[in-house]
Amino acid sequence: MSIQTSNPSSNDYSKALSLIAAHSHISGLGLDEHLQPKATSQGMVGQLQARRAAGIILKMVQNGTIAGRAVLLAGPPSTGKTALAMGLSQSLGEDVPFTAIAGSEIFSLELSKTEALTQAFRKSIGVKIKEETEMIEGEVVEIQIDKSITGGHKQGKLTIKTTDMETIYELGSKMIEGLTKEKVLAGDVISIDKASVKITKLGRSFARSRDYDAMGAETRFVQCPEGELQKRKSVVHTVSLHEIDVINSRTQGFLALFTGDTGEIRSEVRDQINTKVAEWKEEGKADIVPGVLFIDEVHMLDIECFSFINRALEDEFAPIVVMATNRGISKTRGTNYKSPHGLPLDLLDRSIIITTHNYNEQEIKTILSIRAQEEEVDVAADALDLLTKIGTETSLRYASNLIAVSQQIAQKRKSNNIEVADIKRAYLLFLDSSRSVKFLQEFEPQYIDDHGNVQIASGANNSDAMDTAA
Repeated sequence: MSIQTSNPSSNDYSKALSLIAAHSHISGLGLDEHLQPKATSQGMVGQLQARRAAGIILKMVQNGTIAGRAVLLAGPPSTGKTALAMGLSQSLGEDVPFTAIAGSEIFSLELSKTEALTQAFRKSIGVKIKEETEMIEGEVVEIQIDKSITGGHKQGKLTIKTTDMETIYELGSKMIEGLTKEKVLAGDVISIDKASVKITKLGRSFARSRDYDAMGAETRFVQCPEGELQKRKSVVHTVSLHEIDVINSRTQGFLALFTGDTGEIRSEVRDQINTKVAEWKEEGKADIVPGVLFIDEVHMLDIECFSFINRALEDEFAPIVVMATNRGISKTRGTNYKSPHGLPLDLLDRSIIITTHNYNEQEIKTILSIRAQEEEVDVAADALDLLTKIGTETSLRYASNLIAVSQQIAQKRKSNNIEVADIKRAYLLFLDSSRSVKFLQEFEPQYIDDHGNVQIASGANNSDAMDTAA
């Protein structure tokens, strides 16, 4: 089977957007070179034990020798479980695949549950494919292009040199187009891929640094290459197993990578790809890079999905699966029995569990301060103290949400600085969960209950309540 691979270059539209998300301030796990967590670093605050454990997982992934492990991040809501996963993904680097999905996402796709999970698993396994190619690298001495009077094919000569040798190459129309497109001039150091005839301008030769035409502000000067003009170089392309699956599936094809409409992929195709990739690995043509699959709200999966994950973790091509949940003793979806964290005991037994704990007052204050800096908001010291008090008594998420709301209230009075009065106003306008529950309990008769009963008129007695049951 001939497997096609591709490493499509696409614009990172997310970088063009300056939207501030809940974890956009996270840039890593905040660990030192000995994997010891710093109190506050890279957007991470507190949770020292959990971050230390996540650092060990990071090292396992970076070594690339361990896969098929299950890690469970378990803790109360708003204790940094997703932040840990984001920090892990930021620390991995570009070469290690990281795929993040939500448990509920599996049920909303137009795919079977097992197919959706299979695709997520294979997106998290990278394949580094090594290719050797002939390259010509040197400094351009002279370019001669003969223009045809009749408008036929252009011809020319390229004189190129290293510190040790100089050679003249005959140019065809494709090479001439490439040189023209890259605006190559005498004195430029270039690289030519002989297979694809791709020309890359590496910079300007140091020997031409005094030329009047080479003194642009963005001019990059490089040394003239040494040794032979023609060299063999290893080129590495990193793709995921899922990308190889899609490209080699005739029903989807290459464009499905961009549309996202991959559909179901036959198991026979995957089996053949697994065999071929294993051969490449034995021959030294490719390396397997086990990545990370992060499943948030893992308790939303059902017993069939958990059974599939159990089996998939034993597969030859399996990533490290990091799961997160805020559930205690609860029902496993699809069954009638309760289990810790809503996960079946056999998967729980397979997992190594990292626990997170509630933040203390000082940690909440630090996190809120970082969030205010991320949102480019100035908060007065006493206002930050009040926000911290609110975050301690209600929740960190609620206090974080009040920052943006209070900023709008401050701007209404034409101020760029959030004061205590702005926080108080926002607190009265927007309820936290505990005050919302208290409100519901106080006015319970005015809301439709499980039996369809509701008190429409505010002054009516319970005996006058209308029965709206079907």
